[in-house]
Amino acid sequence: MSSYPLLNLFWTMLWFFLWILWFMLLFRVIADIFRDDDLNGWGKAGWTIFVCILPFLGIFVYLVARGRGMGERAQERAQRQEQAFRSYVQDAAREQPQDRGAGRVGELERLADLRKSGDLTEDEYQQAKSKLLAV
Repeated sequence: MSSYPLLNLFWTMLWFFLWILWFMLLFRVIADIFRDDDLNGWGKAGWTIFVCILPFLGIFVYLVARGRGMGERAQERAQRQEQAFRSYVQDAAREQPQDRGAGRVGELERLADLRKSGDLTEDEYQQAKSKLLAV
């Protein structure tokens, strides 16, 4: 038989996970304090000191006093990140390699037209064409 009963193992695991949960909550509250644009420097300093000196009481008071705003700020931040991601994807989709290739074809056609009309010499055409194809 084991000298460490199963119930003790259960309680140890429970306390361990509660400890991890506590640190996650502590870091989330501290991050929210510093991300909040409505708090001035003294407010941020006061909440940070309160949370660090009396962590249990500070966290619970912060969650009661500013918990709703904490969720709203997290939701706004997630929406801004989603919008930034969407605009990045849209910008990247506009600049597909096919589009650049189509732009090169258009430029080559324009150069060929300039050569046919006599505005470019054969040497100028070859130089411009090599520059365009090198890009």
